[in-house]
Amino acid sequence: MSVSTRNTVAWILQALLAFAFTASGISKFLHLDEAVKGFISMGFPGWMLYLIASAEVLGGIGLLLLRFVRPAALGLIIIMIGAVYLHATKIPGGLAKGVPALVLLVLLVVVLVLRRPTTLAA
Repeated sequence: MSVSTRNTVAWILQALLAFAFTASGISKFLHLDEAVKGFISMGFPGWMLYLIASAEVLGGIGLLLLRFVRPAALGLIIIMIGAVYLHATKIPGGLAKGVPALVLLVLLVVVLVLRRPTTLAA
């Protein structure tokens, strides 16, 4: 894949992921009561919702800032590993309802690979 194509694909994925994570985080903030109850029902403290929602919003923004793409993707990968695990173990519907989380996880890994530092060929 040429550098130009790789860059274009990366930007498209980054924009889509940024939208998805920012929207998800904002949605959690807009529906605080329901979201906190959901976190507590899974055995997590309510404050963890604020942490996850903030991380999603900041991570989504970070995906649009070239300097922060890799750290943002790494942070969101950690969150999505947790989401996939929770879908597989605690959330009703199991992993079948966790497919979107799995897709987001894979796309974040793709962005991380596409944005890896490259060395100039001699």
